Amino acid sequence: MNYYAGLDLGGTFVKGGIVDEQGRILIKDKIPTGKERPYKEIAADMAQLVEDLAQRAGINKDDVKAVGIGSPGTIDSEHGVIVYSNNISWEKVPLCSAIKDQLGLPVFITNDANAAALGENFCGAGKLYSSMVFITLGTGVGGGIVIDGKIFEGNRSAGAEIGHEVIRFGGEKCTCGRRGCFEAYASATALIRQTQAAMRKNPESGLWKICPSIDDVDGKTAFDGMRAGDKTAEKVVKNYIRYLAEGVANLINVFRPQAIVLGGGVCAEGENLLVPLRRKVSRLVYGGMKYAPVKIVTASLGNDAGLCGAARLAMLKTL
Repeated sequence: MNYYAGLDLGGTFVKGGIVDEQGRILIKDKIPTGKERPYKEIAADMAQLVEDLAQRAGINKDDVKAVGIGSPGTIDSEHGVIVYSNNISWEKVPLCSAIKDQLGLPVFITNDANAAALGENFCGAGKLYSSMVFITLGTGVGGGIVIDGKIFEGNRSAGAEIGHEVIRFGGEKCTCGRRGCFEAYASATALIRQTQAAMRKNPESGLWKICPSIDDVDGKTAFDGMRAGDKTAEKVVKNYIRYLAEGVANLINVFRPQAIVLGGGVCAEGENLLVPLRRKVSRLVYGGMKYAPVKIVTASLGNDAGLCGAARLAMLKTL
């Protein structure tokens, strides 16, 4: 049995795990990132985490074939460099070589959304599919594209920014500077903003009973209102799913994967989200869904997706 270490680097914590070649997590843990420190100190901590996890899993460090990392930001995966990461305030950091120098193991890196996509494809909701698009609905809209079991990164690892396809020409301004991006309409942040706007416009809405303070609105508020029979909430949810469907249909038209896997807190709505979404997407997809159907499902790995995918990256790079 071969073993691989997966590291999920975040602004607050580094999550790590030892994963076997069948996608089973032997052990996992997390340590504070301490992002205000020099990168070499953080790299040393990450290397030590791998050694500690291997020991606790009852295997030698040398039994770990390779290490994979999922990191936020723009990643030069070919050279193992974090080009820029706003979350950690890093530029041109050769993280892979720094960890390799301490561990003496091959180390590989990709964007954290790509790692999560690989994780869901390897041992999560996408494991039945050789091609899939993973979409995360959070503060923004991110994700990853898996083709034939491998991540698609684009030129110099800078592609697959799926949140920045335009779904409404001249629409709302996105954080990236363009207008009408998928992210500006289908992120959890966008859903919160849409709910708040509807509440301000409709002071008689039952949404005010569910959430008396508009500052406490979250991605669940509109769905709660819809379940309570509120027409304003129902309209918010309907429009949100329409925006989501536009972006999903675009991705299907370009890549025609076997599955779309959705992640993020909004997906806790399950079939309340998926049933109308599937219906709308099927009407928007070029040529319909009969000849080459695409499954639309929710992610299953939660916070483990990144470390599982990072381990899978290490596996693929050393096969």
